[in-house]
Amino acid sequence: MSENSATEKSYPDEPSREQRIYQALAAVPCGNVVTYGQLAELAGLPRAARLVGRTLRNLPNGTNLPWHRVINAAGRLSLDTDSDSGQLQRARLQDEGVVVTNGRISLSQFRWRP
Repeated sequence: MSENSATEKSYPDEPSREQRIYQALAAVPCGNVVTYGQLAELAGLPRAARLVGRTLRNLPNGTNLPWHRVINAAGRLSLDTDSDSGQLQRARLQDEGVVVTNGRISLSQFRWRP
């Protein structure tokens, strides 16, 4: 038995950090956005905005999760506007009624406040 084994606990039913991010993201309603940091907070992972970004970059192709609703803390779209994914994000947000002006979204108007 290792020295730490008495204090280490295994929770097999506890969701992984990625699963917690997915669950929080799935809850973001249509027509609203969250920031990377806000999504981390909603997932119970404070100060993990970069983890959220990495997790979203690695979503499987064809995912139904609303990844397009996540923007940076300044209210800007983080994806390059010339990229396919950047254009898709802008189009999906606009289809949901989110106003995107010069790559920015009004957080005071469209930020989700659960």
